[in-house]
Amino acid sequence: MNIDEHGEEILEALWIKTLEEKTSIGADEFRGRQTLAQLIEHGLVVSAGDGSLSLTEKGLPEARSVVRRHRLAERLLYDVLGTRDRVMHDKACKFEHLLDKGLDENICVLLGHPKVCPHNKPIPPGKCCEQASTKPHKLVSPLSELKPGQKGKVAYLYAPEAGKLQKLMAMGILPGAPVKLIQTFPSYVFQAGNSQFATDREIGDAIYVRLTEES
Repeated sequence: MNIDEHGEEILEALWIKTLEEKTSIGADEFRGRQTLAQLIEHGLVVSAGDGSLSLTEKGLPEARSVVRRHRLAERLLYDVLGTRDRVMHDKACKFEHLLDKGLDENICVLLGHPKVCPHNKPIPPGKCCEQASTKPHKLVSPLSELKPGQKGKVAYLYAPEAGKLQKLMAMGILPGAPVKLIQTFPSYVFQAGNSQFATDREIGDAIYVRLTEES
């Protein structure tokens, strides 16, 4: 089945509602019943007796791909183009449909395999993330992968644990803050603003830096 934009929006909504938010969603919440009927007919979506919809084994990878492309598009718009707020979401919705399977992996490599979108929602990993053997220059990299002397600005923080996120915020490490790696051994030492911090690999892995051109 050749899935159009509306079909992709349905798959994306089902992924978010049923797998991430753990709630149910019915056909009455979607416009364009014909597209939904086609998804059901082609075995991507199934309707339960109570009218709730869910993704099938065949539909899961398709929905996963749509969500991945949308959140990578948001990450690209946010980190590279500086797009914010509602404009970012709207543009990402349009941009995701233009990302072919393969191009999204190139963007993922360029951004340093981001784990979350600007709204802190998880980005489903691709093969490039699992292999981690790609060699193109990364625009965004974890602080722990920088070389001494490299600098940039904090793109985002990947800190699922509240305690780690609070620690970073207490240090003044927030998106947009300038950072520079000074050394990697015996601990990671970096400068943020006028302060220097010595930390471990775990914290270094949580700070994603958008490198400046001179890095």
